[in-house]
Amino acid sequence: MANQPIKSKIVKLETKIDGFDHISIGGLPKGRTTLLSGTAGSAKTVFAIQFLVEGIRANGSGGVFVTFEESPPDIKLNTEGFGWEISEWEIEGKFAFVDASPQIGVETIVSGEYDFGALIARVEHAVKKTQATRVSLDSLSAIFNQFKDDQIVRRELFRLVGALKTLGVTSIITAERTQEYGAIGRYGVEEFVADNVIILRNVLEDEKRRRTMEILKYRGTSHQKGEWPFTIMPDKGIVVIPLSAIELGQKSSNIRISSGVSELDEMCGGGFFRDSVILVSGATGTGKTLMSTHFIAGGTAKMERCLLFAFEESREQLFRNANGWGVDFEKMENDGVLKVEARYPETANLEDHLLNIQRVIDEFKPMRVAVDSLSALERVSTIKGFREFVIGLTSFIKHREITGFLTSTTTSLMGGTSITEGHISTITDSIILLRYVEMYGEMQRGVTILKMRGSMHDKSIRQFSIDGKGMHVGKTFRNVVGILAGNPQHVDNNEEIQRMDGLFSDDK
Repeated sequence: MANQPIKSKIVKLETKIDGFDHISIGGLPKGRTTLLSGTAGSAKTVFAIQFLVEGIRANGSGGVFVTFEESPPDIKLNTEGFGWEISEWEIEGKFAFVDASPQIGVETIVSGEYDFGALIARVEHAVKKTQATRVSLDSLSAIFNQFKDDQIVRRELFRLVGALKTLGVTSIITAERTQEYGAIGRYGVEEFVADNVIILRNVLEDEKRRRTMEILKYRGTSHQKGEWPFTIMPDKGIVVIPLSAIELGQKSSNIRISSGVSELDEMCGGGFFRDSVILVSGATGTGKTLMSTHFIAGGTAKMERCLLFAFEESREQLFRNANGWGVDFEKMENDGVLKVEARYPETANLEDHLLNIQRVIDEFKPMRVAVDSLSALERVSTIKGFREFVIGLTSFIKHREITGFLTSTTTSLMGGTSITEGHISTITDSIILLRYVEMYGEMQRGVTILKMRGSMHDKSIRQFSIDGKGMHVGKTFRNVVGILAGNPQHVDNNEEIQRMDGLFSDDK
């Protein structure tokens, strides 16, 4: 009995903000105050308003927004893009503003001691009027800027937080930081005002912005540790992407499907497994896009719905290339068995790309998904962000029990390992390598199955050619070594026999 963990008696209120309730293990502690701290542009105000909005949407519970910085008209204008009907909720008595923002042209003059008594009374009135269970205050920094006596402001903040607790509401107070990794707030008191602390970050690394969220303190209750990526969607607001939600619980199927190339199916031991993720790696021009085209054609031939995400070529290029190989993408789209999404990586960050991929998959419900290519997406993220993206992508595909076909470009013309391959190789079921091989002054192409989880497969490196009908796999390369290392060398038959004899003698 002594070793059993003590269960927390603190009840949590579901925020209904996508992903946040998972990393917070249930939401915000009910009836308590949470400090939301971040630098300028880290989405503090968006989170504070969305917390109220989701409460109204979920169960009709009222919300009160206390603003010390922006005026209510500006706030409503800035949040129109999210589809939040704040003005209508005000009329219905579900949403209320308490406007404590500075008035234009009016200077705040403080004479003697002052207190927040009038403000607290206005907040209490708004809470009772809307029957609010959620309150957001934005922001502490604006309060300190208006009133110069820090000691009195601190005293009154504790009084305000105490009043909110007495009202029984769950509240958020925002505060501004000067650094992404440093002091929680500007004035050294913010973290002591609240029971809980959440940090929002908008870090610039390698000329790329990445938003993350960290629950720093949850007094008396548990939460997920670490930083979690999040993004802001036009129609949703904040969406947290919790990698901890990924579980290794997906099913495994023994059903085989065709790659679209019969010889490649033979090399794979009868084709790909239905719920597998396949990575095709090779230098530019080795045939990765062609293989994804065959993969799509192999599915549509059996009337399977297929989805292609292209991040390097436009729709027109893809359709033209497919026609050059005898594949009619336009007819497939007209028949409703193919959907092509082509966009450049720079149009969004990786979190937005991941959410878009997930949304399109759920809407179109394909049996096969091809992504060409993952390497292009490396340009818009840090290494850590990219790894989190590929984990989120592959796990989502697996949980939907569909076949994923991903391509990756190597940096070296003759082969080698790409950054993409290094991050994704351990979580893919199959890896196919495409290589250039110089043969007597002529460049040829080679293909090999490096890995195929759960199945026997051909271990040889075989020649293949490309013509107007696509890919044709031929014979095994003979008298050539060092292909995968990117340093192919020719050996004569006697040298090869001696080399093999040496290998067998070493085994003995």
